[in-house]
Amino acid sequence: MINFILWLLFGALVGWLASLVMRTDAQQGALLNIVVGIVGAFLGGFIFSLLGLGGSNINNSDFSLSSLIVSFVGAIVLLGIVNLFRRGAVR
Repeated sequence: MINFILWLLFGALVGWLASLVMRTDAQQGALLNIVVGIVGAFLGGFIFSLLGLGGSNINNSDFSLSSLIVSFVGAIVLLGIVNLFRRGAVR
């Protein structure tokens, strides 16, 4: 149960930081920050494994600095893709 709570908290943190970097924080609330953080963690883990860099993410219950970075990069990529389809250009 504590891992689930940590997963949500770190997902919210990663999603919030990515939304600040991508300047989408005003359009999304806490729930969307959590979703962006968790989906971004999946995407970041997939991207890093394709590049052969390995690296875990917060979805593997690995709450380390490297997993937060992988999740953060994935969340930024996710928000960039969403912005591309929403506005037609990445900010």
